[in-house]
Amino acid sequence: MQRDSGWQREPLDPDTAVEPGPPEQRRQAQVLAAIAAGGVLGACARYGASLVWPTAPGTFPWTTFWINITGCTLMGVLMVLITERGAAHPLARPFLGTGVLGGYTTFSTYAVDAQHLFDGRRAGLALLYLTATLVAALIAVWASATLTRRLVAPASGTRGDAS
Repeated sequence: MQRDSGWQREPLDPDTAVEPGPPEQRRQAQVLAAIAAGGVLGACARYGASLVWPTAPGTFPWTTFWINITGCTLMGVLMVLITERGAAHPLARPFLGTGVLGGYTTFSTYAVDAQHLFDGRRAGLALLYLTATLVAALIAVWASATLTRRLVAPASGTRGDAS
């Protein structure tokens, strides 16, 4: 590939086999824009949920708990559909996975909620919240991915779970 005299020759990226330069920079900008746009939507949805279902201080943070569990459930479905069941637009995963669901789930608020419970001398509730959220989130991803694999037929030519 010919390059302008201002460009130095760089090796190919072994993960993408794409030669760095302006086209790759455009691709990175598109991915970042997709993540940002998705993140705005996900964060707005999370914020809206916190307004509709506020949590009283010193109580179990149910809104944050359910946001994280539903987000992890959707992540399990999304990853099976995008990575195992068919070709998706190249920006679908960054937009939906990293952007929307990354902005929607809120493990930083999870940590802040737990800290507030500890600060309010509710250590038992904080530990319950920390443990229940982690266990439920992992189960949600696993269960939704497993169920999606069983319900959705593999796309032809892609790897899929034969179970």
